[in-house]
Amino acid sequence: MNSIEDAVQLFEDGYVCSQAVFAAFSEKLGLPKQQALKIGACFGSGMRKGEVCGACTGALMVLGLKYGENKTESNEACVKFLDEFKKENGSIICRDLLGCDISTDEGVKHAKDNNLFKEFCPKMVESASKIVDEMIL
Repeated sequence: MNSIEDAVQLFEDGYVCSQAVFAAFSEKLGLPKQQALKIGACFGSGMRKGEVCGACTGALMVLGLKYGENKTESNEACVKFLDEFKKENGSIICRDLLGCDISTDEGVKHAKDNNLFKEFCPKMVESASKIVDEMIL
């Protein structure tokens, strides 16, 4: 299983989007998967506020592991990733991507009623993982 497939599988196994993306790549970059799962735990669902998509946040953590010792490289990687994700998906903001604000009970109900967490979010995990995979090769 490659890192992209691993990320989607982790998400389907019940980890949040940020955990899934970060943990799928962490071991390749020297951080144990269990540590990545812990670090990424509070960033899913746009930090539970519908802000920056957790799949993006997880990917940025991966890029931090790869390029974090060099401020210029890490800044360039961050901008490149976010621009590419927005180009592919229309936004980097969770509530804009989902079309509802999951920081509210109504938004969570809408997302659940429309299977967004099961059908849409895995696509965002896959998209973020593909982009970051290409960037760290």
